[in-house]
Amino acid sequence: MSILEAIILGLVQGLTEFIPVSSSGHLVFLHEAFGVRENGLMFDVALHIGTLGALLLYFYKDIGLLVKGIFGKNEYTKVAWLIALATIPAVISGVLLQERAESAFRSVQLVAVNLILVACLMLAAEWFAKRYDRKTKLEKISPAQALAVGTAQAIAVIPGVSRSGSTITTGLFMGLDRVAATRFSFLLGIPITLGAIIKVMTDDGAMRMLSNDFSLFAVGIITALLSGLFAIRFLLKYLAKHTLAVFAYYRIGLGVLVLLAASL
Repeated sequence: MSILEAIILGLVQGLTEFIPVSSSGHLVFLHEAFGVRENGLMFDVALHIGTLGALLLYFYKDIGLLVKGIFGKNEYTKVAWLIALATIPAVISGVLLQERAESAFRSVQLVAVNLILVACLMLAAEWFAKRYDRKTKLEKISPAQALAVGTAQAIAVIPGVSRSGSTITTGLFMGLDRVAATRFSFLLGIPITLGAIIKVMTDDGAMRMLSNDFSLFAVGIITALLSGLFAIRFLLKYLAKHTLAVFAYYRIGLGVLVLLAASL
């Protein structure tokens, strides 16, 4: 892998981790295009250090209030415990499906199909949301709504589904305000991303791979962090006034193109 490829992978990871078009799906496609085989999955996980850093920097005030809410009582106490509740399905999914996600689920054709299927659900969620009069704000989210979003996050271990896409879409189906669904999705991503990074980095040989190609990993992580900060800010502002439709159409177009290319 070259420095340029590391920059491209970091840029794509940072943007697509938060914009609901599937970061894992795009990385699978790029690995095929670049012919990346050795340490490819390890590099993808390392890029999540950058996107986790973007979340921590952007939401540092919210995170402080969430931590205080767990050990004390404030306006974020309920949200903090609901994030803990909603994280449970993803932990179970990670234990049961992680090996398949790292191998069988990384099929290019499967990723393309998942892009299209979730895009259809995104359009259906927007149609439903327009007909749902009362929208739930972040502070008013219920345990049932949080658990439904958490279950959607668990399914996103499959490349092409998109963690942000599945969780925001489920939030809309559950009656959440679009911005509330997006903020909850991003905050919910912090513990599970941290857990996934720790799990992979503590495996035998992980730190050796990192040290052997430190410059490539560092470039990718920094690029993912910077592009991730941009993507978070962009999406929150965009969804305050617009729907998910443009991202759904992009997913459908990309999925169809990949399926056509794979059939040639």
